[in-house]
Amino acid sequence: MNTEHTIDPTPVTSNSEQLAVLKQHFPHCFDKEGQFVLSRFEEVLQAHEVATTQESYKLDWLGKSYARLLANEPIRTLLSADVTHNSQAANLNSQNLLIQGDNLEVLKHLKGAYREAVKMIYIDPPYNTGSDGFVYQDDRKFTPEQLADLANVSLEEAKRILDFTQRGANSHSAWLTFMYPRLYVAKQLLRDDGVIFISIDDNEQAQLKLLCDEVFGEANVESLIWNKEAEGSSGTLKQILRYRLIHEHILICYKSKDNVHFSRISEPLIGRENEFQTANLAVNEDSIKIDHPNWLEITSPNGKKWFKHWKFNNDEIKSFIEEDLIYWGKDGNNQPRLIIPTDHRRKVYSSSIINKGSTTVGRKDYEELMEIDTFSYPKPLSLINFLIQISSTNSIILDFFAGSGTTAHAVMQLNAEDGGNRQFICVQLDEKTDPKKEAYKAGYKSIFDITQARIQKAAQKIQTEHPNYTGDLGFKLFKTVPIFDNYQQPIAQFAPNLALFDGTQLSQQDLANLLTTWQLQHNIPLSQTLNTIDLDGYIAHWFNDTLYLMAQGFDSPHLKAFIQKLDTDNSFTITKLIMFGYNINSKMQREIDEGLKNYRNKKSITLDVVVKY
Repeated sequence: MNTEHTIDPTPVTSNSEQLAVLKQHFPHCFDKEGQFVLSRFEEVLQAHEVATTQESYKLDWLGKSYARLLANEPIRTLLSADVTHNSQAANLNSQNLLIQGDNLEVLKHLKGAYREAVKMIYIDPPYNTGSDGFVYQDDRKFTPEQLADLANVSLEEAKRILDFTQRGANSHSAWLTFMYPRLYVAKQLLRDDGVIFISIDDNEQAQLKLLCDEVFGEANVESLIWNKEAEGSSGTLKQILRYRLIHEHILICYKSKDNVHFSRISEPLIGRENEFQTANLAVNEDSIKIDHPNWLEITSPNGKKWFKHWKFNNDEIKSFIEEDLIYWGKDGNNQPRLIIPTDHRRKVYSSSIINKGSTTVGRKDYEELMEIDTFSYPKPLSLINFLIQISSTNSIILDFFAGSGTTAHAVMQLNAEDGGNRQFICVQLDEKTDPKKEAYKAGYKSIFDITQARIQKAAQKIQTEHPNYTGDLGFKLFKTVPIFDNYQQPIAQFAPNLALFDGTQLSQQDLANLLTTWQLQHNIPLSQTLNTIDLDGYIAHWFNDTLYLMAQGFDSPHLKAFIQKLDTDNSFTITKLIMFGYNINSKMQREIDEGLKNYRNKKSITLDVVVKY
């Protein structure tokens, strides 16, 4: 019988996770006290002729050690499911997720079931312009002495860090401290061929590039330019003294650049006639034979009909039309011709300058759907569509600065248009709207309310425009909630203590929140609804090979019913039994352990028994 914890009781430091990785792969580089011995590691490098450099250049800022500590710190919340919303017909079997809460907490929750599972991440974080409302918010309670010890900094530096984290700073240091742990954890969610796109402007672009170099490696970071006036102006005209600013940056960070290959995209050919050649699709007039099988009628996109003897049969011509390999002339009225060469000219790779949408188009997309101006500077659908198209088809797409919900909208729309099976995970803080603003007056009390409303309205619009579409237009809804009073001690001192915490005081909702949190920790996706099972009157939960005993009252008859179910039900193959240690007393825990060790085990399975706190 093993023991697990909802919150890892191991004290964390700014490098505890990194040292754990080293210890896993290079255990001989640690002494008996657990201290890392650099000279032993250098021997490993020398033995494999690994070149090292003495270059000392690095990105540093006030709060970097604190940011690393935050990246390593365990979760401080539980996840709660909105049962009413999730049980609705449109959402019941949905693979899409919308999660309310601090995105750093949510990312850490997702590490369980979604580690190395996300193909694409798009985020549009605060730009820290001074007018976008960004300030560093932190409710963690460290004394200067605790922080100095955990972050391995001087007491004076610890005091300076706590000062800017507690007073709501918006300096470069504050912004980097905010971004580092989120990018660090996000990287762990990416597949080996995964990619993250980050929108940013000149205010923090330089800092962000260096930060991404550190998190992802210099070889895995590239930069694109987005022309934010590609399809319209970027806003009201202002006095221009030097030049019009019409660009933003999109940084691309790869888990491993060598594993990523962007898809070619279709580009319209009208206006680009000098980039391709065409060939006559029709047979010369003097060789017309009316009885020839290729004597066919072709209808152009504008409805004009062409009745001729063609060089290809009907199926071949249909294929050319479907692949956009037919040129109809600038105005669409010319006799159809075949575009050559046919293998690559129509589809092209993206360039480093993106001309998709504009800030004006983004606002128009939003206002036409929501019928009110309640969100500042939403990204245009065409931009997000483009990034998704080049990077993913049947995969998970994550946006942990969901904002107006453009990413979720784009995922559903593209799936309806191209038959893809993409799934979105969107995360948004329950940030309150200004009571003086239109959003609040329209009933949107928080940015999260806007996110949720847009996704729902977008789904309705897509279903109207694609009435035969049967794909996923729903989403499961979750939020982070505080851990129960007295459930945890300060992270550095935590240990389950029955004298301090009484599990009998927990409500059914409390147990449900704990179960949802554990589900992720045991690699069960949030989109998956757990099954219930009646064990002689005791209700347990299970999925695949894992069974949870959460409620009070589990006794010998229930154990007998469980063992009987194991032996007689071929579809019920449990290899891991997890019980809530505060609700099942130690005597019953031992009985369960002994009973499962000694039962007949007709299925010859190995059953792992875990007590979880």
